[in-house]
Amino acid sequence: MAVKLSTSDDSLDESHEINVTPFIDVMLVLLIIFMVAAPLSTVDVNVDLPASTAQPSQRPDKPIFVTIKPDLSLTVGETQVAQDALGAALDAASGGDKSQRIFLRGDKSISYGSVMDMMNLLRKAGYLKIALVGLDASEAAPAAQGSSSAP
Repeated sequence: MAVKLSTSDDSLDESHEINVTPFIDVMLVLLIIFMVAAPLSTVDVNVDLPASTAQPSQRPDKPIFVTIKPDLSLTVGETQVAQDALGAALDAASGGDKSQRIFLRGDKSISYGSVMDMMNLLRKAGYLKIALVGLDASEAAPAAQGSSSAP
């Protein structure tokens, strides 16, 4: 048995409908954010840069190494080459196969600009597959620790 204590009709009726307008507003804002952020996350430079902790990829049978020494002289394999003769030396080493990967090594003391200049020379010569060579992080750490002298 139910008893109604109040006789006023001031009570609000319950609405069982969901207001989707705020949900649509949030979705449109997120869509705009992703439309603006997506083009910023793309990379325009075609360079294979493996992470330092990645497993090494399988080495080709006869890799072509281009080395930049601290005095900015270049070698292709074991042969010293002038910058203007780099394209001809690479053609001779690869047999004219410009789709072959070139492994670029640089001394730690050279500037980043020198490495970029070398990559531009390689691209101008027609070699677009460039891999940067470095030390494995697990091998480099013990060498760095062993070189310090303790008092």
